Amino acid sequence: MFIFKKIVSAFLLPIPIGLFLLFLSFIYLMFNSYKKAKFFLFLAFLWFALLSNQTISNAILYPLENSYPALLQTPKVNYILVLGSGHKNDDSLSITSQVKMTAINRLVEGIRHYKNLENAKLIVSGYSISGGDSHALMQEKLAISLGVKKEDIIRLDTPKDTKEEVIETKKIVGTEPFILVTSASHMKRSILLFKKEGLNIIASPTNNLAYLDDSYSAYFSAKNLRKVEITIHEYLGLVYSWIRNEI
Repeated sequence: MFIFKKIVSAFLLPIPIGLFLLFLSFIYLMFNSYKKAKFFLFLAFLWFALLSNQTISNAILYPLENSYPALLQTPKVNYILVLGSGHKNDDSLSITSQVKMTAINRLVEGIRHYKNLENAKLIVSGYSISGGDSHALMQEKLAISLGVKKEDIIRLDTPKDTKEEVIETKKIVGTEPFILVTSASHMKRSILLFKKEGLNIIASPTNNLAYLDDSYSAYFSAKNLRKVEITIHEYLGLVYSWIRNEI
């Protein structure tokens, strides 16, 4: 089910949909159906032009990212959970190049809270996609290199998605309040999943992407398509979790 979910969601994103519209245009062109070819070509152009625009992509992502405010002051807790993201295993690269930027951003936010607390535990999570080191282990290595004590780190090496992270976290924290760190776009779904299991969360969203970039190259950019991709992914996740009665 996990692999099936990933495959289906991969085709319901901006670029695959736009390419499909171009493909339909090409097929109709091959069969001399010029009106239909022009129609789907126009749709594809409109699709990419609108979604690659900064104003539109920010407007789509902004409501999702602003479901919860930033946690500027660190409350007194015993646990900080940093949700997993992604990495690649390549020992020829620095640990900061092996761990993806989203994961680094989440971890740094978790360490920021960790540094403001005494005797707090930093929980890092994520399994191994390729069979190499787990994501939790990679995050542990990075956290240690940034000054976190090894004995203060708890690894969750097996969770494949947020729902499994909820289950494993509950075994550790119970009903005790803890700081939950994840991307701002992912926080809404995460909170719903954790609250469904009765966990006591303090949200600490990070990695906000829906902001105005004044550089000329930002008004039409692949980065804007990425924002829409993130938004679609999260709403698909919400629908999937709702169907499975997880939220």
